Amino acid sequence: MTDLEYLDMAEALLAQIEARCDQLNETTDADIDNQRVGGLVTLAFADGSQIVVNLQKPLQEIWLASRSGGYHFRHQDGGWRDTKTGEDFFERLSASVSEHAGMPLTFSA
Repeated sequence: MTDLEYLDMAEALLAQIEARCDQLNETTDADIDNQRVGGLVTLAFADGSQIVVNLQKPLQEIWLASRSGGYHFRHQDGGWRDTKTGEDFFERLSASVSEHAGMPLTFSA
């Protein structure tokens, strides 16, 4: 994958996260404050916890840090997959957001 292809797909993923947070805030009792600065999105929750998703351009990866740990995702097999377990990015994000928000919430590609 070229750097430009990586950036296009990674930026689209960050935009999806922002849009889904806005949608969840409108349709559920979730209170997720999402802020984006460049290639970094921070999701802040009512209990003061945070999830950080950021681009790692030199590695062509997306990193996710949450209460449950840090995860590295690389685009393969048509999606963003954890470099250790193969877990889908949106499955991990859904589990992490649900844990932080204290309610089941889903994100998808």
